[in-house]
Amino acid sequence: MKIGLVTDSPADLPLDLAENYGIEVIPAILIIEGQEYIDGVDITREQFYARLPAMRRHPTTAAPSPLDFAARYQKLLANGCEHIISIHTAEKLTSLPNFARNAARDFNGRVTVLESGSLTMGTGFQVLAAAEAIEQGLGLKSVLEKIHSTRQRVRVAAALDTMDYLRRSGRVPAAITTIGGLLSIKPVVELREGAVKPLTAARTTRQATSALLEFLLNLGPLERLAILHTNAEARAREFLDLLLQSKNRRNIPPEIRLLNVTSLIGAHLGPNGLGFAAVKKELI
Repeated sequence: MKIGLVTDSPADLPLDLAENYGIEVIPAILIIEGQEYIDGVDITREQFYARLPAMRRHPTTAAPSPLDFAARYQKLLANGCEHIISIHTAEKLTSLPNFARNAARDFNGRVTVLESGSLTMGTGFQVLAAAEAIEQGLGLKSVLEKIHSTRQRVRVAAALDTMDYLRRSGRVPAAITTIGGLLSIKPVVELREGAVKPLTAARTTRQATSALLEFLLNLGPLERLAILHTNAEARAREFLDLLLQSKNRRNIPPEIRLLNVTSLIGAHLGPNGLGFAAVKKELI
């Protein structure tokens, strides 16, 4: 069975991987000062982050229409796919999975829509696991099992440099507000099944970086890892150096990508944020 894959731009799947596996990536939409921008098409991440601090109104985000999803499904089916797996950012954070389900109803059971419970490469790694399983010639049931296994083992955490953008977006989780009322704190949080959970609160950026590193190192052996940042490459590279110098570096996979996360996420987190997406190794 030929299986096609679809995901969304907030999954942060690197372009080279999407092209290599023939994965269709549906871009979400940014709304800046009342004007719509297609994520990664009408505005680059670097351009967005450069403009973000001076924006008079906080940018908002929107999902593409079900027609956009349907067009991608139709394209894959026309190219010989017998079934499609459509994997999207956590439905607690976005309407993308619901729009995908609405579109899938017109394809008579030939499209399976999954929400990842995660975002950025927490979703992307699930898509990648599916792509590798499909390339190995596994059937639909086995591919779905690989996705589920990865979802159970994926961990995403971040050290935010400010709470100001969360406050302006209106999406300050109650769990974060309980760790301190000052906007000057540097919250370190984890995303689990679409919910943001506080890990600690630091007073300085360096303390927040150290707390994030400790959390990562305590996860144990990792199968995959991506270091994430919101236009803070220098901070991400420093984090990578600290990671490679650690005593537990044997638990770190040989390939580690540094990714400037999608503007859709950066709009709510603000610049100079640091994070990671990791997949723990399966216990044998």
